[in-house]
Amino acid sequence: MAETRGRKSTHAYQKFNDELKNGQIKSLLFFYGREAYLIDWAVDMLVKKYVNPAVQELNFARLSGDEIDFKGLRNQCETLPMMSDKRVILVENFLPLSGKKLKGFGEEAEQELLAYIRDLPETTLLIFTAETADKRRKLYKELERCGGCYDFKELDEKLLRSFIEKRLRIWKKKAGAGSIAAFIEASGYFDKETDYTLYNLENDLKKAAAHSSGETVRTEDFLGTVSGNAETNVFAMIDAMSKGRKDEAFHLLHNSLASGDSEYRLLALICGQFEIMLSVKEMQEEGMSHEAICRRMGIHEFRIKKASAFAGHYSVSRIRKILMQAYQVDKKIKTGLMEGRLALELLVAGM
Repeated sequence: MAETRGRKSTHAYQKFNDELKNGQIKSLLFFYGREAYLIDWAVDMLVKKYVNPAVQELNFARLSGDEIDFKGLRNQCETLPMMSDKRVILVENFLPLSGKKLKGFGEEAEQELLAYIRDLPETTLLIFTAETADKRRKLYKELERCGGCYDFKELDEKLLRSFIEKRLRIWKKKAGAGSIAAFIEASGYFDKETDYTLYNLENDLKKAAAHSSGETVRTEDFLGTVSGNAETNVFAMIDAMSKGRKDEAFHLLHNSLASGDSEYRLLALICGQFEIMLSVKEMQEEGMSHEAICRRMGIHEFRIKKASAFAGHYSVSRIRKILMQAYQVDKKIKTGLMEGRLALELLVAGM
């Protein structure tokens, strides 16, 4: 979760949940961000609150944001609800809010929309969604001024643990704190540039719950079913190497190569992780606090924690030596002096 002047900001999920409970939801909303799972959840909560399920088809309209024009949107908003508190209009992936062009939606149409949303019918709840937000646009600024904008980014570690525990309870399962931590780490949810989201995580949770033989989901159940990604496998490989488990490290390396990961990508990930480890180790030796390191590095706290744990097994000089070896291996592979697989195996052997 991002930090602002030393304090953690409230996640959009919490903000939305509180406002919904307290009846503070505006009639004009914009949902965006990485977590489509949370966006879908928020829309579902609003439909449940304002629309009679018996006549949902008449009072809930789902529109495609890459096709709609202003006239069509206005007609939807002007239609009165039937036997429901409000008519809910969802415009999915509205391209202009992400800063992208939409055919048939130029400057004139945007000005018309800007004027219209300032005075929406009281019976209408209008929701826009997009993958990202272009906060420079007049439309975004107007949505922020007279409505509500929610950035459904990744959950922080505390909220993610709570999400996992709640999902497990629904399936009448539970798991220990250590097993949940191992699952989070193996999932790669906090890895840089990951495409692993709550939808992936929930799917892996379901598999782990089904795989478990009793009420408790064990670490083995999680690790045996989590899908993960290349970056997660590299983290596990470095962890094994740092603890002297070379056989396990080689096994993870060969699995990654067998699954289609290229030598170049794996080497880049190894270099990237040791670069973070080096920075963390140097700052720790300068006496910087964990919070200060997180602010200086500008990457997720979870990644800093993992790098710090790995770095604890190495000296600064050792990390620098490994990095130099990795850079040399990269050069040898790219210049054809050494075959990629063999070069990686030798690098792992020397760590």
